Amino acid sequence: MFLAPILAGLVAFSAGCGAALAADDRDETGTIPVSARSDRPSWSGEDGASGNPLMTAAAIRAAAANFPACIEKMWPLAARRGVSRASFERLTAHLAPDLRIMDLLDSQPEFTKAVWDYLDILVNDNRIAKGRAVLAKYDRLFDEAERTYGVDRYTIAAIWGVETDYGALAGNKPVLRSTATLACIGRRQRYFKDEFIAAVEILHRGDVKPDKLVGSWAGAFGPTQFMPTAFKRYAVDADHDGHRDVIDSMPDLIASTANNLKKAGWQTGETWGYEVVVPANLDFRLAGRDHAMSIRDWERHGIARAGGQAFPRPDDRAFLLVPAGVQGPGFLMLDNFKVIMRYNPAEAYALAIGHLADRLRGGGPFVQDWPRYERVLSRAERLELQQLLERHGFDVGEPDGRMGPRTRDALRDFQIRIGRVPDGFASAGMLERLRGGR
Repeated sequence: MFLAPILAGLVAFSAGCGAALAADDRDETGTIPVSARSDRPSWSGEDGASGNPLMTAAAIRAAAANFPACIEKMWPLAARRGVSRASFERLTAHLAPDLRIMDLLDSQPEFTKAVWDYLDILVNDNRIAKGRAVLAKYDRLFDEAERTYGVDRYTIAAIWGVETDYGALAGNKPVLRSTATLACIGRRQRYFKDEFIAAVEILHRGDVKPDKLVGSWAGAFGPTQFMPTAFKRYAVDADHDGHRDVIDSMPDLIASTANNLKKAGWQTGETWGYEVVVPANLDFRLAGRDHAMSIRDWERHGIARAGGQAFPRPDDRAFLLVPAGVQGPGFLMLDNFKVIMRYNPAEAYALAIGHLADRLRGGGPFVQDWPRYERVLSRAERLELQQLLERHGFDVGEPDGRMGPRTRDALRDFQIRIGRVPDGFASAGMLERLRGGR
């Protein structure tokens, strides 16, 4: 799915369900920063920031000139999906590319949001109150979804709230035009060709009327932001009116979102994870999705549940997430957290969903404080950090400005060298130490 504009324009990618933007278009929170927004009436006419040859201004202009031929070349794909020639021609006859999307697709992020700021935006009193009102209003529909799919109602409501603030920020761009533009122009054409054909199918079959099939600039639509391919896979006709409508039919919307999570592997009756206290002497090389072990084993490593509560199922397997290093709260993440990440693969996004779901069911805020005194590095600074680590002999792979596992491992090795807690947290202080060569 797609994290619709928050603060008037933040967006996110969801690869597992066929969503919108590639991971390199997001910061670590899973968002496109405000700098990637565009209020321009037209394309800037400039080269993209990625350096991809398909994103030069000349390549964009050439692809735009070839747009009608590109659309026509996709007709055989639509025909194989059962779309009639008459429908295809009717739907595409007046399509023109929206080149403003090119600025959004390839904007160079100028800053990132700290995970705590991201959570403040998405999990706040207003959104909690709205969510509880939605849960009360559609209580019967959530009952039916829980019985049919075994998916927790609070998680469904949390996705709805995070994605579009319960429908308030669903977007208004024609999905067909957006996906057609991205299928023919820019660096992600292969991905968006499937989204475009799926949008054609949706309109051909009449599940959604053309004037209703509007959403984000990358093609996600409805209150829980279905990409067209995700709609094909997961949407259901829960109200039995002959149409799968995830825009205006609340039965279809709730059931379809639950079906998505169920098919992604949702474990009925289980939570997403636990806030934990992480000892400073932990071997932080154990953190991350590649190092799952039983909660009982984590306890042997000194991990304790925040607030002094016991873990209800100590034999469950979990991985440790430390988004702010040893300075902030840690989290033991269970299988359902991984399911949420299939909806959107950003860890901060999944954490926001899990936390909002807990707050909707009556839980409190996180027990431990975030290091709000820390300044989050810009993408340029993260690139510099990688280059400095590489200069000091540490393996970061190809420096790209993103803090992947190899970069975090390299940073941990540097922290060990200088006698710091090796938590892999890329702070401004760590960058300064690297600049100083110490």
